[in-house]
Amino acid sequence: MSAQVRPTEVRHQREPGLVRITWSDGHSSDYPYAYLRGWCPCAVCQGHGGERRFLNIADPKLAAIAAVGNYALRFTWEGGHDTGIYAYRYLRELCPCPACAAGS
Repeated sequence: MSAQVRPTEVRHQREPGLVRITWSDGHSSDYPYAYLRGWCPCAVCQGHGGERRFLNIADPKLAAIAAVGNYALRFTWEGGHDTGIYAYRYLRELCPCPACAAGS
């Protein structure tokens, strides 16, 4: 992925509970709520170590999505958690589609 790839469209699809991002290179990524919440990049969720960890959060519900400058998205979860800033590069690395997963 080029460092210049950025979202051209972000859709919050409450049913079936996912966020769909269309990227400037034409790729589309579908992120289920539990997947996004589980990979929250904030220090509370990830700690201060170097290795990423997945947190199993039961039935997360997404309340809102907001742009952070020209480089990231912030997801606000029901219950108030909103400290994770998901850089576009990080989101693209997290893409769970089969093609991206095979390239990891």
